[in-house]
Amino acid sequence: MYKHVALLVRQEGMSHEEFVDYWQTNHTPIAKDIEGVVRYHQVLPTDPANAEFDGIAELYFEDLDDLHAALGSPGSRDYDPTREVAARAREDVDNFLAIDERPRFIGEETVQRDEVGGETDGLYKHSAFLVRQEGMTHEEFVDYWQENHTPIAREIEGVVRYTTVLPTDPENAEFDGIAELYFEDLGDLHAALGSEGSRDYDPAKGKAKEAREDVDNFLAIDRRPRLIGRERVVTDGT
Repeated sequence: MYKHVALLVRQEGMSHEEFVDYWQTNHTPIAKDIEGVVRYHQVLPTDPANAEFDGIAELYFEDLDDLHAALGSPGSRDYDPTREVAARAREDVDNFLAIDERPRFIGEETVQRDEVGGETDGLYKHSAFLVRQEGMTHEEFVDYWQENHTPIAREIEGVVRYTTVLPTDPENAEFDGIAELYFEDLGDLHAALGSEGSRDYDPAKGKAKEAREDVDNFLAIDRRPRLIGRERVVTDGT
């Protein structure tokens, strides 16, 4: 499954509450009907005052060409879709998003662990947008991440679902990948991965501690945006 992940930043002068109201009330009814979309998820921060972004929008497609036609390709931030609903959605983002400050990512999702049968509505989610260390190629990064780190991360205490997303076009992608860890309990998430604003977190024990130590082997952690939020499944046609 291909997905377009947008890290949303509200326009200057708009409060987080005003942003959420516009996003949910005005934009969502358009976005969920974009041609080719088979699933639409939103993530709202659990602690907006300390979050790096105002939310995450995730649109899933079966076909990569449909995704590009609707939302552009990596590097095409000022895209101009021709399909009717996609064009309406593109016009509407100018009403509430600071689009030049909105990182985005197009990739292919792989499910590494799933204890909830894909039912993620209402789960707490840690989304980490990964940047490789200086001197490491994207291919070296992916190899270490998948072969060394993923077996640790999927066993972090409290994790009920774990997905990784690799860019379809690494040369033009804003990040080297996305790691998505889901928890049923927000306290378990904080214990394992820290809270908003606690970038240099220090879990006390277990796989969480092992995973935290291992990220220093391949991630530029200070350049890794992240968001802790609660997932809302708007539509799921799969």
